[in-house]
Amino acid sequence: MIDPARAASLQAARLRTLTRDRVGPDAVPSAFPGGAALVDGPRGWALLAGEASTSLGGALAWARRVGAARLDVLADAGAAAGLVARRAAFFAPAPGVWSVDGSTTSPAAPDPATVPLPPPDAPELRMMFAEAGLEVVEEDGMTLGEMLGLEVARIVHGSDGPELAVGVGRFDREITEMTHAHLAPADRVARVTEIVAGYRRPEAPPHPLNQMVPERWLRAALVTDPARVGASALHPVPSVRGRRNLLETGIASAVGTDTDGRPLVVTCSTGVDLDLVPAAADDRAAHAPGARLVLVVPARDALALTRDLAARLADPAEVIGLDGEWRIPWT
Repeated sequence: MIDPARAASLQAARLRTLTRDRVGPDAVPSAFPGGAALVDGPRGWALLAGEASTSLGGALAWARRVGAARLDVLADAGAAAGLVARRAAFFAPAPGVWSVDGSTTSPAAPDPATVPLPPPDAPELRMMFAEAGLEVVEEDGMTLGEMLGLEVARIVHGSDGPELAVGVGRFDREITEMTHAHLAPADRVARVTEIVAGYRRPEAPPHPLNQMVPERWLRAALVTDPARVGASALHPVPSVRGRRNLLETGIASAVGTDTDGRPLVVTCSTGVDLDLVPAAADDRAAHAPGARLVLVVPARDALALTRDLAARLADPAEVIGLDGEWRIPWT
């Protein structure tokens, strides 16, 4: 593995090369995790690389910290640059986004948001989820059965029609399929639901089953009690950029109406997620363009940075810090 200091030096040199015709000789290097950055008077340049390859929020936070009035972001050509360009357009002023192809750069064109497949048509399996006490959530071409935001089972498109998979995460689904194939589908769902319910509750001691996907737990609590954020009704919707696993940081969005009857998008997050604001704006554009956008986080995570980025949107978002019985038993 390359030494982090060496990697940072290489990224800084790469940024210098890519911007050599655009920045002045007095541009100053600046620390930027996962990439590189330059401050050129009132203008900031950030190269997104590695884990930060699509982190527009990280670049916006950096620009705020160094006081750059104008931000330009460089991202690798293809999906990374297209995603960053799409999200940058939600802000005013919008950061410039440049697509990097080798040693050349060009203005990045925003990629359209992908439209997921519709979920399988399986009303009997959906009813099974509901009868087991699970929330039924449609996402990324699947129907999920969730316990307080944690997936317990899913219905997927199979070669011969809808297929049921039971378990928390890929490995648990595989083990459940091997060891409990003799059980009826409803019994398999009930067995895993009972195990998860024993741990995924606010008063339970810390356990992996109540530490995963906390943002989805928060969303589930608000779907059940939307009045807590000034909504009359909410239902879950998939995020434009779906989660890849149960451990990565992510957001969870829902759409509905507020108590005045206005269209509403609520996006939940926990911890400090620098991409919360651009990702939430992306979800609003996909599901309810022009709707009121409310970002909901635990009270301790309602940071000034998040409020500032939310206010920088061309159509600003609100931030609500929430505490209460939904709270996860943190370690």
